[in-house]
Amino acid sequence: MIDFSRNHFELFGLPASFAVDAAALDRAWRELQGEVHPDRHAGRDAAARRLALQASARVNEAYRALKDPVERGRYLLRLRGIDAFDDTDTRLPLDFLEAQLERRERAATAAEAGDVEALDDLVADIRAESRERERELAALLDHPGDGGRATAALRELRFLAKVAEDVAAMAEALDA
Repeated sequence: MIDFSRNHFELFGLPASFAVDAAALDRAWRELQGEVHPDRHAGRDAAARRLALQASARVNEAYRALKDPVERGRYLLRLRGIDAFDDTDTRLPLDFLEAQLERRERAATAAEAGDVEALDDLVADIRAESRERERELAALLDHPGDGGRATAALRELRFLAKVAEDVAAMAEALDA
């Protein structure tokens, strides 16, 4: 069974780093799930089955957190005692917000015109900016430093992910 006191990275035998080897994470997840999956413990007593269910849920929770760049960044900051998405501080730079508002307006115009290609191009642009933000986060989180700057970059990454999701949904609605 797993050690519930270990953090997500320790659980999978990975370094606590924003830059995660996705293939290694997938392998470790499959290996751990193979050990703790409730089906493997179906013939055991109720306490063992309950523990297997809890272990499987913990492994899945850790996997989802490390697989997603926003959640991985959030988790790394949480390990440092920082709540990146504290509801009392939701500030984002004005120029960043203006750029996202402009993107949303372009997306709405493209959707009204039925221009799937323009929406796809916009999603590609947003995802390129997201990759840049991920590189910035890796530099900030993988080396001890300014948690405030990392928090700001993570908030921007989360915002970009939402904008990309919304614009992609507009394109899918036109394709349907």
